[in-house]
This record gives sequence, C-alpha cells and structure tokens, in this order.
Amino acid sequence: MACRCGPPGTGGSCRRITQFVLKVHSRCDLSCDHCYVYQHADQTWRGRPREMAPEVVRAAAGRIAEHAAAHGLPVVHVVLHGGEPLLLGVARMRELLTDLRAALDPLVTLDLRMQTNGVLLDPAFCDLFVEFGVKVGVSLDGDRAANDRHRRFANGASSHHLVRRALALLRRPGYRSSYAGILCTVDVRNDPDAVYPALLAERPPRIDLLLPHATWDSPPPRPGGAATPYGDWLGRIYRRWVDDGRPVPIRLFDALLPGGTVGGTEAVGTAPADLVVIETDGTWEQADSLKVAYHGAAGTGLDVFGHSVDEAAGHPGIVARQGGVGTLCATCRACPVVDRCGGGLYAHRHRAGTGFDNPSVYCADLRKLIDTVDAYPARRHGSRSARPDADGAPSAELLAELATGHGGSEALRLLAATQLSITRALLAAWRDAAGRTDAWDLLADLDARAPGAVRAVLRHPFVRPWLVRHLDPSARGGPAGGGDLVPALAAAAAVRARVETEVAVPVRAGAIMLPTLGRLSLPVSAGETAVLRTSRDGFRVRVGTLDRAVSLDPAVPPPAGWRPTHVVPVGGPEVVIEDADPERDCYGQPVAPRLDEPAAGSWGRTLARAWRVVHRDVPAHGAALDAGLRAVVPLASDPASPLRSATARHAFGAVAVTGVPDPETVAVLLVHEWQHAKLGALLDLHDLVDPAPSTRIPVAWRPDPRPPEGVLQGAYAHLAVTEVWRSRADADGPGAPAAREHAERYLAWTRDAIDALLASGALTDPGERFVGRMRQALEEPHVVRG
Repeated sequence: MACRCGPPGTGGSCRRITQFVLKVHSRCDLSCDHCYVYQHADQTWRGRPREMAPEVVRAAAGRIAEHAAAHGLPVVHVVLHGGEPLLLGVARMRELLTDLRAALDPLVTLDLRMQTNGVLLDPAFCDLFVEFGVKVGVSLDGDRAANDRHRRFANGASSHHLVRRALALLRRPGYRSSYAGILCTVDVRNDPDAVYPALLAERPPRIDLLLPHATWDSPPPRPGGAATPYGDWLGRIYRRWVDDGRPVPIRLFDALLPGGTVGGTEAVGTAPADLVVIETDGTWEQADSLKVAYHGAAGTGLDVFGHSVDEAAGHPGIVARQGGVGTLCATCRACPVVDRCGGGLYAHRHRAGTGFDNPSVYCADLRKLIDTVDAYPARRHGSRSARPDADGAPSAELLAELATGHGGSEALRLLAATQLSITRALLAAWRDAAGRTDAWDLLADLDARAPGAVRAVLRHPFVRPWLVRHLDPSARGGPAGGGDLVPALAAAAAVRARVETEVAVPVRAGAIMLPTLGRLSLPVSAGETAVLRTSRDGFRVRVGTLDRAVSLDPAVPPPAGWRPTHVVPVGGPEVVIEDADPERDCYGQPVAPRLDEPAAGSWGRTLARAWRVVHRDVPAHGAALDAGLRAVVPLASDPASPLRSATARHAFGAVAVTGVPDPETVAVLLVHEWQHAKLGALLDLHDLVDPAPSTRIPVAWRPDPRPPEGVLQGAYAHLAVTEVWRSRADADGPGAPAAREHAERYLAWTRDAIDALLASGALTDPGERFVGRMRQALEEPHVVRG
C-alpha cells in the first residue's frame, strides 16, 4: 500500500528510511580498545545471538521491502555490520545475500555495502561480493604504528599486515568494483603526516575520518590540555589534501566545504537522519553511535517481527534527529556555522542531566576545522579534480583526456599531485624505518609553516628514487645501513622558505646536494657532518674549520665549490638540466658527468629551442611539457648509440636524453619520453593491464615479444611521435618527404600495437576504454600547424 502521508516536511507522520544497518554478527575477532560496541557504556551485545538467524534476515528484508514499496523509494542502502560480519563465513554470507536480493531486487535498487576490519577477507569472500554487488569498506587507522595503537587482537598481536592484505585484494582488477573505501578513526597521538599518506597508499575510492566516540561525561583525550587537538589534527590533513589536489574524496572534508555534499555524513550537517539498525535478534535500534552515551541508549523496544519500519521511524529518538536546526540546543542555533556542522554527531552531544540538548563535545574542534577549511579554500588549487569516481571506478574524464595522447594542465596537475602523495607516503615509511630525527621534525614544521617550499622540494624528481632504493631491505644504505636524505630535504626547504634555522647535513661523496638548489663540494673526509644554518639571504655551511657562505642573490659571487642548478628559460615553466644529483643515475644506462659551464650553456640553448619546436609541431604536446616536465638529465655519450633517451618510473617530472645538438631531434625525444612519464603516473593511479596474464605480444619496433604493459607504453609514446611527424610532413619544407615516411611508419606501428592489445584479453575494463580511445585518436584528422 502506498504511503499517503506525503513527502518529508509536508506534515505527514510517516518518515522515509533509506539506510538500514544489519548487525549480522555480534562478535568480533579483534579487541579494539576504542570500539563503541564493546568498550563503552552500552553492553547490550552480551545478551544478543552471535549470528543473525535466517528467519531474522528474511523478516528484516520483508520489512525493508514493505517500506520501500509503501514510500516509493527508488533505492535503499543496506550495510552489513557487526561485530565483524565476515565471521559469518562464506556459505552463511551467501545465504544472507541471496535472501536480501530475492526480497528487494524486484521492488527497489538495492545498494549493498559492508564494513569490516578485513582480517578474514580472502578471494572466496571477494568473489562472492563481486557476484552480489557488495561494496566493502575496511577499517584502517593509518600506518602500522597508528593502526596498532587500537586495532589489535585480544592477545595484543598486530592486525596491520592482515588489513593491508585485504586492501591489496580489493585493489585487484577483478575485485576493484567492490572496494568502497577506508574508515579511519582519529587519534591525535598519531602523526597526521604519517596517517594521511598511509591511507592514500592503499588507493581507496573514498576515505572516512571518524572522530572517536565520546560524550561530555566521557570526553575525548586532549593531550597536553590543548583546546582543539582534533580540529588541528584534521586541519593538518585537510591542508595536505588540498595541496595534493584532493586526490580522493574525504567525506568529512567534502561535507564541510562551502556548498559541500548535503547528507554525505551523519557527523556534520543538518540533513535529517534516515537510518535504523537491526540487531542480530531482530530488534530495531537507533544509530549505533548512541551506545557511547549510556546503557540501552540506542534501544527502541521494537523488532522486525512485530513492528514495521514506519513504527521504528516514529520512535522519539529517531524523530529527534530529523528536525534539522530547530531541534538543536540554543548554543548551536545561535552559532554562525550551524548549517555546516549541524551540531556534530548526535551521540557526541550527550551529557547526564541535559541529555542531547548540548553542543557536541567536539564543538571547538569542529569550529577550528571549519575555520581552516574557509581559510584554506579548495579552489586555491583548482575547484575540481579529476579523481576516482564515487563508485571507485577510474575517472572517465581523466582517462579519456590522457588517452588522446595529450593531457591538459588539469590532468597533468592531478598526475603531479598523486606522484607527490606517493613520495610523501614513502617518506613516512622511511621515517618509520629509520626513526624520527631533528631533521624530520624540521621538515614537518616547515610543511606547516611554508608548505609551498616543502612541496617544491618533494616534487624534485629524484627524491622518490632515493626513497625506493633505500627502503629496499637489501639495498646498501637502507634503514640498517645509515644514510639519510631527509636533512638535505629539510635544508633545501628551509633555504627556499627563507627561514632561519639550523640542521646537520651528512656530506655524501665530498658534497652536500640540496635538491632543486644546487651542489656544494667540500674538501672533507667521508662520513663528516656539516652544520647548515639558513637565513633570509641564503645559507652558511660549517664543517670543522671550514666555512662556506652561499647567497641567494645572484649578484653575489658564489663560494668555492658551489654549483647552482642549471635553470633553462623555456618560455614559461622552470626547467633544469640535472647533472649533479647522484640519484639521477636511475635510468638503467650511464648518465653524463657534471657539465662545465660552456657545455651546460650549450645544452640549455638546445633544450630551449627544442621546447619551441614541440610547441610549433603540436601545441598540445607543448602544453603537456609545460605542465609537468621539470628536469632533463644528460646521458653519457656513446658513439655506438648516439641517439638515446630514457624515463624512470619513479622519477616523474624528469626525462633523460643524449647530448644531440639538433633541437628538431631533441624535440621528438622529449615528446616520446614524456609520454612514458605520463602513462607511468597514470598506471600508479589505475590498473589498465591485468597483472595476471603472461601474454607476450610481437611489436614492430622490437625483435622480442613484449608484455602487455610494455606494448601499451610503446604504443602510447608512438601515438604522440606519429602526431609530431604528421605535423612536420604537412609543413611542405625540404624535410617533408622524410617526415611523411616517418609518420607512415609510426602510424603503422602504433595501429598494429593497439589492435593487438585490444585483442589480447590482457586489458582491464578501464584499459579497454583507454586503448580504444587511443585507437580513435590515432585515426582522427590531425591539426595542421600554423
């Protein structure tokens, strides 16, 4: 029977409920000390059945179906919860999902989700969830130190490695459609600069940051008596998130942005709550979070056998959470940001004597976070970002744009931002492995005070190769073997920020290398440590009796041994010739030794002319270079192979080429290698090739068959090179006939490789779309240069 009460807000007495939490198992295999189910005031779990019986599932499904039909709901959301839902086992879980689908699919779109600690997740469960269309959220509080603070087994053992194993399963191409995201509970004792990159490293479609459940009677810990530690902690991550280009939706932040997601989270905002819980015994309950208030706080006295959803929705506790601003306390109603925070989570307002008629116990923290959001607007770094879609699928816009072979400034900005996030995650892993130091603390402090300076240093292409190499346990100079790049990073950031500080920097191979700035040679013994003091004008280095002062003023003569980075004016971005950083030797072929001034000048002139040639030939490729290429590494000359170029997967923003004096040739090499760099960064974001198949595909440009990813890399590079030669062929100059031959050869190579990829069965669904769009771009009429 259809509901005759009218839509919400029209005076009808029935309340539409669209979210149902099914407590399918009331026990858990972890013993998290911050769990609101077992560790707080409410202990009703002790008297409930361990599992939701089949008759309870069918009765609950029937009540939901009845409600959906009566109210004409287009969709209902059912979340499988616990305890730990995976304790049901695969067979029992299949029965439950079958019952839910059978009852609801004929009447309404059923959005099935589950929240799990991930410990028991395995391929059998994942196959089941893909089959039944279940989206899986996993609880993870950050890096190992953060996660192990609370999420442990009863015997104290860590769960971190098992949770990460579960997340790795969900990232597989076959299971990615079931990956809903990560839920992280905030603990201000954890380092936000370690937690945030650890979460990003799992490549979640969405992140939920959850304030620990607390009330005025049982307030959250505030270390050192800080007034707003939770607002400060979340604000730190918010600024990092904005600086990174908002690479993943974070529900709390999206909701707090001006004009943010309405109803995106129960924790903030004034949207009516439309959620009920069904316990393992079939009782209707209010939101789980109320269990933190007092014993029985979530109870309704109703159950699915004797009461409908409408009756449960009419419970005074549920009604109280549907009245918007008018039901808040006087303090909240008078607050200028009440429409943003909505009084905070209902449970967090509780105080003995006044019940829920109070501001949130996190009131000051929420206000501080909102002030941070307003003071650091997301539009400063672009009002939108090409990020994963809400369902976890790769952004169709990003893939389509890059599949043309070009990629505009927004797409390149996103690639650079996600590469920076990976570098930050690796840096946090190095901190965990090598230990916290004064240099680390300085870098973290500068990241808060001068984030632009730190961002510029961490985007140096050769920071990540150093981290990758030294985090390898077998690598010499790893955590157990000494060596640390962090002091040099902190020093370079301090110099760029023009702040006064001091840091001890190890001398490596007779020099101090300051990424993005230059190299200072020092005639001292191996293993010495220099004291580097920065100022607003430059920096001073002391080692024993040796004293060197370097000024940032180009009019001041440099001291002996100082070689600033070679900056090449290419008409827009700052591009450097990187011939000094020892980490540039990451291309699998010899790099050139440091250039003298005449050689550096010659390189710079050729590079600037080549840059203009790219803009002349294909302006879209010129714009792509402008948006992301920041360093060119000279390769060592080899008479047997005079024309060489290379890209390193971990050194985004840089390419390596041989010293060819012809700018026309260098232009082709730049375009070719920058294609590899762009695609490598995209592959860090999205799986385009199924990693399982051992397929090998013959290609025209190599004598040996190549793996699918190698064919994709080659085809993507040749797609751009084809466009360059087509443009030159249309120029009608003396080189046009040769250019036409090159264009025809690269066109045939690329077409055959793309067709072989599409027929190989080795591409994921996004990969199929990406390569199909490449094929379309290859055959489209090209734009003749003016």
